[in-house]
Amino acid sequence: MKSEILDENAPSDIQAVARVGQICSLFTEGEVELTAGEVADRLGLNRTTAYRYCAPLVGAGLLERGSRRGGFVLGALVLQLGIAALSRRRVVELAPPHLSRLAGAVHSTAVLSLWGVNGPVVTRVEEDPRRIVVVTVRIGAQLDITAAQTKTFLAWHPDRFAVERLLGGLGTSARAALDQELEEIRRVGIVIVNETDGLIGAAAPVFDEYGICATVALLGTDKMTDFRPGSDAMDLLREVAAALTRDLGGHPAEAARAVSRAG
Repeated sequence: MKSEILDENAPSDIQAVARVGQICSLFTEGEVELTAGEVADRLGLNRTTAYRYCAPLVGAGLLERGSRRGGFVLGALVLQLGIAALSRRRVVELAPPHLSRLAGAVHSTAVLSLWGVNGPVVTRVEEDPRRIVVVTVRIGAQLDITAAQTKTFLAWHPDRFAVERLLGGLGTSARAALDQELEEIRRVGIVIVNETDGLIGAAAPVFDEYGICATVALLGTDKMTDFRPGSDAMDLLREVAAALTRDLGGHPAEAARAVSRAG
């Protein structure tokens, strides 16, 4: 019987799965196509190794050939899995009427975001139908660390490893300031952020039985909505997040204890 010769330099199955996840997570709204060389640079691999990972993923449907020479884009299987993952999130089904009520009442755009691989991703957007000019955000947009939704997730996320992955690049002073801000968010239950170009974002957490599962946010300007703490608009934002939490059977107090234990 012929024995199988194993390549000691070949990655283990677990390492290979982890690497596939890392490669797929590199693709974002801003970078929809990457070459093997760009994958190598971002993950600290040599180009041959990066190509050896990317090429088989085309056959598996996780990647497709891009328009650039040697380029890759996310494949149809990723889209299929993404749709399936969203369909099992009850909050996506329950949120639309709540978001519509919020947007119409406060005359700003209401946004539902879910946690993705590298932070919150915009999943649902409801605009005020009575406004001719609206401030909005694209579905699928990856939110950065300064966004109100991101800070809300960071304040309540029970997986400290996921939080550290996102915050690992912050310096000591910046991290200390953010930790203090997150503690305040947990205390007051809402975050208001002055975005660029006069835009303002405000977000509140939504909990299911496992912890924070989404954020509800408002996006607009101070000419559209009163974003001051304690305003009617901010109270309604809290109310909508709380109503979704009740619909999902969530328990904010238990989520807070889980965060405390994880910290």
